[in-house]
Amino acid sequence: MRDLKDFINWRRLDDKITLSGQPTEKQLSEIKDLGVTHIINLGPHSNKGALPDEAASVAALGMEYIYIPVKFQTPTDEDFAKFCEAIESNKDTKIHVHCIYNARVTAFLYRYAKSKSDMDDAKVYEIMDGIWRPGNDWAKFLNDDTAFGQLNKYAGEDY
Repeated sequence: MRDLKDFINWRRLDDKITLSGQPTEKQLSEIKDLGVTHIINLGPHSNKGALPDEAASVAALGMEYIYIPVKFQTPTDEDFAKFCEAIESNKDTKIHVHCIYNARVTAFLYRYAKSKSDMDDAKVYEIMDGIWRPGNDWAKFLNDDTAFGQLNKYAGEDY
């Protein structure tokens, strides 16, 4: 499977899972052309840059849309449980997971790799670290004592 260009923070985890920031309508078609059958969106539809009706756009392309709106300042264990269910129930398909910037997604995948799967958590951490270093509520969500009380930092801006 090839990697796509011109996406916000495009990353490939493996041959089944890709991730990015918010894709455009055209980019949804490019994702489908990779053989992706499921789109998981962690970014609320109310976020700046979200598509007007992503569910309809994804359905029109023949893919399944899974919407788990995660409030950036307050990720929850319930959100994580829904994410785990979406990943696990579709593990034999090609999945693209996105939010607006690919921060939520990488944090969720990192927690998933650390706690629920046979994913290489060091590899997932490296992917996340290439985008951001979570602090504040995200440190709590990730159970990262070293980042409690720190601000979120973004690659290319803060480090």
